[in-house]
Amino acid sequence: MQKSTRLGEAFSPKRELIEATCPAFSLVLPVYNEEEAIASTLDELQTILRSTGSEYEIITVNDGSTDRTGEILCDRQDIRLIEHHRNRGYGAALKTGIRHAKYPLIVITDADGTYPNERIPQLVSLTTQADMVVGARIGANVQYPTIRKIPKWFLVRFAEWVSLSSIPDLNSGMRVFRKSVVETFLKILPDTFSFTTTITIAMLTNNYIVHYEPIDYRYRIGKSKIKPIRDTLRFVQLILRTGVYFAPLRVFLPWATIFFCGCMFTLIQDIFVREDLTERTLILFIAATQTAMFALLADMIDKRT
Repeated sequence: MQKSTRLGEAFSPKRELIEATCPAFSLVLPVYNEEEAIASTLDELQTILRSTGSEYEIITVNDGSTDRTGEILCDRQDIRLIEHHRNRGYGAALKTGIRHAKYPLIVITDADGTYPNERIPQLVSLTTQADMVVGARIGANVQYPTIRKIPKWFLVRFAEWVSLSSIPDLNSGMRVFRKSVVETFLKILPDTFSFTTTITIAMLTNNYIVHYEPIDYRYRIGKSKIKPIRDTLRFVQLILRTGVYFAPLRVFLPWATIFFCGCMFTLIQDIFVREDLTERTLILFIAATQTAMFALLADMIDKRT
């Protein structure tokens, strides 16, 4: 398939026909210390999903909660409950749920009440023309902490550079994707909050069709698990690693170009000013050639695998 990122109404002229089709899906809900919101979230999800008339299942992964979340989930008879005996991370919970899902489409959302779950049927129906549909938090009513917008802007720009695609929302936690596609990446997907960031870059750099549908976003119920400084540093590390893995030429060739330009600049100085070949010129030349060769080798390995 050809890579594509599409947004809003431009996605399909037959939107009403697509929305009327909602195939079977598995909804994976990672949960960690959400005693304040989990019951109301599950009630809301059941009401919404029953109205679709489609086959579905809700897989709730209790990721080692230490509050009353586990007790609340054990009393529910309308879900499939999977327990992690210790907290392994958001991504690990998603991967567990994906492995146990029985339907070919996977829906993920959060248990904290921030995402408009009433949009899930529409997002599922849009998978008829995409490999992944992302609920992009760019709707008319988006309540998002300003402190998280600044570092995220730089991370998104770098991710767009690596993937050669426009990315309205890099790490939205509401999305639908094909299980068969995501299973090919499970081994490299992280166990942390970076799961959604990695799967976005992985699918874009591997020419899968990704559609972004604008949604609203509300303040969460309960305390956020995200720590801005720590998780921002992790996102930077993650995007660099993912970029090296999926698009090594985009990461390394700019550095090789910088070294080469520096080499040419010092070489001109050596010829016309110093009248001698200096070590600085040789070091820059070696750095340029080695970085370029490393980038080409990494790209060949990536294409073979």
